[in-house]
Amino acid sequence: MRIRSDLERIEAEIDRHLHSPIPFISVVSRYIVGSGGKRLRPLLMVLCARLCGNRSNKDAALSVVFEFVHAASLLHDDVVDHAEVRRNQPAANTVWGNPAVVLVGDFLYSKAINLAVSHNDVHILEVLTRATTLMAEGEVLQLINADNLEVAEEEYLEIITRKTAVLISAACQIGAIFGGGSHQEELALRQYGHHLGIAFQLIDDTLDYTGQVEELGKPIGNDIKEGKATLPLIHTFAHCAHEDRQRLKEIFSADEISPVDFLKVKSIVTGCGGLDYTCQSALKHVGAAKEALEVFPGHPTKALLQDIADFVLCRRT
Repeated sequence: MRIRSDLERIEAEIDRHLHSPIPFISVVSRYIVGSGGKRLRPLLMVLCARLCGNRSNKDAALSVVFEFVHAASLLHDDVVDHAEVRRNQPAANTVWGNPAVVLVGDFLYSKAINLAVSHNDVHILEVLTRATTLMAEGEVLQLINADNLEVAEEEYLEIITRKTAVLISAACQIGAIFGGGSHQEELALRQYGHHLGIAFQLIDDTLDYTGQVEELGKPIGNDIKEGKATLPLIHTFAHCAHEDRQRLKEIFSADEISPVDFLKVKSIVTGCGGLDYTCQSALKHVGAAKEALEVFPGHPTKALLQDIADFVLCRRT
């Protein structure tokens, strides 16, 4: 399969739809959307549509909906988190300020809905609006649990399901709808995207400890500095020795976390198996994602979706 040509079609559609008669909106939108994203969500929509029989070239126009929703969520996230860096460049809110960035995020959300409406399919709209609603709820859940080191693993998985997995799942499900897939195929691809999205976020959690700034495009240890307890830390806190638990509490509740403090947290998390546990959890979700594809017969696109699932486990960015 020629993924490069798919990505080129997606990029062309993104560029075409980022225009606004208000130049400032176009500038900020292109700053975040054009800053090096993987285009995973629109690509998954295109591939899932193809797997379900799509042969039209209108798939790319619908697929950019998922990149715009994703970009809008990043803009809003960076405002909430007071982020300073995104994709190896200053976060948009540090360049133009919070009010402007929030409003441009709203523009991208509205643009995405408008593009979806243009396809005249109520089912597609139902899936998309359900996903964006769950994403907003996920943001609120994460805010409620800010600086909460004792958040339960189940609640954390609910947060990342809503914040990350639902949009990837929706992209895959809408791909099936657009491609004319059966109800069984639609549900299978929805499940594929669900498990793929959770695995993607869990690996992202580990990279916050093990990645490199140049690869990630943001500072290492960023989650801890922003008061976010992710699965490696949640598992560690629930299973480590009392003295390590007390040390983690002290560091996590501090106003500022120094590089030495982060290295101490990393040492405890690694020693208590937090990273291994998270990787194993991601591996299980990748297995579930690939299992969901078994309803489809052998097909080059099916193999490609399986490869994408495997890639999630070994990615470095």
